Amino acid sequence: QAKIYIKAGDGGDGAVSFHREKYVAAGGPDGGDGGKGGDIVFVVDDNISNLIDFRYKRKYVAEKGQNGGAKNCSGRNAPDLVVKVPRGTVVREIKSGRILADLSTDEPAVIAHGGKGGRGNAHFATSTRQIPKFAKPGFRGDEYEVMLELKLIADVGLVGFPNVGKSTLISVVSAAKPKIANYHFTTLTPNLGVVKRYDKSFVLADIPGLIEGAAEGAGLGHDFLRHIERTRVLVHVIDVSGSEGRDPVDDYFKIKGELTRYSARLGELKQVVAANKMDITGAEDNLA
Repeated sequence: QAKIYIKAGDGGDGAVSFHREKYVAAGGPDGGDGGKGGDIVFVVDDNISNLIDFRYKRKYVAEKGQNGGAKNCSGRNAPDLVVKVPRGTVVREIKSGRILADLSTDEPAVIAHGGKGGRGNAHFATSTRQIPKFAKPGFRGDEYEVMLELKLIADVGLVGFPNVGKSTLISVVSAAKPKIANYHFTTLTPNLGVVKRYDKSFVLADIPGLIEGAAEGAGLGHDFLRHIERTRVLVHVIDVSGSEGRDPVDDYFKIKGELTRYSARLGELKQVVAANKMDITGAEDNLA
């Protein structure tokens, strides 16, 4: 996650100007309109895999539109400010909580619109007011404080308690090389691995281990669970040997319950149960 401030450009101000020409004693108003402010546009960049850059740059402000000029010259529109984010980024306004964009496709998303330019005094001339000495200022651009949340997009998600062998599994079936060790929470960030097959390939996500209460945010529950919201199937890895002193069947129902509490869709998602640590004494008895 990353919190940033975005501000679209303000519109340029309209001009107050009057026509000046030799032998023309009193020319009419010719103030031009201001230009439009720049939009803030978010686009997906598949070369970016995380939100780390937004930890160092937290403020994104687009340019203001150019002010109007004399001789009915309109100001230049400001260029849009393009912000590149990884695929799967959700942009949420902090104040209202509403989702401004879900960047899962290649379609750019305009998050903040630039202000329109103000009108010049040429627009305000009438038969009774022939020399208007005023113009309109530009409109303000949108501004938000937003939270960027990255939800990894994978076909298959690995779930299970800590230290049941999820990272070992992804390291064997794909080229991913996650850290593997015999202690809880060896994996602190999700890992993606591409499983190659003859007909087609698919992406497998290794999610850090879940604990009881994850759906309510215990441990880093919400941070982990949001990464498997978009998967099509789950592989539920279970320590069938009970080497941690837990019951494998109880483990299954506890994790299933956490998934259901977090999201009804996750609870109904297809699951493949992978019985792991079969080489440890007692595993076959538990499996039976």
